[in-house]
Amino acid sequence: MFVLVEMVDTVRIPPWQFERKLNDSIAEELNKKLANKVVYNVGLCICLFDITKLEDAYVFPGDGASHTKVSLGFFDDILIPPESLQQPAKFDEAEQVWVWEYETEEGAHDLYMDTGEEIRFRVVDESFVDTSPTGPSSAETTSSSEELPKKEAPYTLVGSISEPGLGLLSWWTSN
Repeated sequence: MFVLVEMVDTVRIPPWQFERKLNDSIAEELNKKLANKVVYNVGLCICLFDITKLEDAYVFPGDGASHTKVSLGFFDDILIPPESLQQPAKFDEAEQVWVWEYETEEGAHDLYMDTGEEIRFRVVDESFVDTSPTGPSSAETTSSSEELPKKEAPYTLVGSISEPGLGLLSWWTSN
């Protein structure tokens, strides 16, 4: 299982990289620093997913490099339960997606909630589960049944898109 983690870091860009695009230079430096490294309380970092925010760059006295504060990525563990979808909604078994049955004066229109689409949602709850490994308990060692432990995401947001203006961004933007 992979989890996207948001991090904030200050990245040093040496002067000989100033001719490159800032995002490219920052991505390269972050991958050098984090890719294939174990980060405390996160785990093994595979690679940079995204840069979400760049702040102002600074040049410190005696150092010709720029130093830029960066916010990285987001994560996938966001749950929107069926009751928190725009209503009326149904699950389309054939397409394996949720569908909002949007009512207009001309009748109902099906708006599909495709996987991977960007959404706007409201956070209604969050949960943190300590997933640190633990040793076997005495009850587990005497048990003959070997149940695999339930895998849970360490941090999950519970969202809602049941209010106007929330849901797929494509629903609310004019083309």
